[in-house]
Amino acid sequence: MDTVFILLAVALIFIYFFRKNIKEKFVPNKEKYVTIDDQFNAEKKRRQDEIDELLGKIGKNGLNDLSAAEKKRLDELSQK
Repeated sequence: MDTVFILLAVALIFIYFFRKNIKEKFVPNKEKYVTIDDQFNAEKKRRQDEIDELLGKIGKNGLNDLSAAEKKRLDELSQK
């Protein structure tokens, strides 16, 4: 009976010290396997979302509602 408790304690200590390695085998980190295409598409979507936000603001209140910085940013994004 004592050996069962000792083995259980050793197993728990082993699991505690190697918990990151064990977790990585069962639940791999998905950000680790990002391709260049994924990065490009994410950046393209971010730019498109920013453009959509600025155009939505123009659609609601007109072009005069944009600040100078927003107009400049819209010009920069439209050049890409």
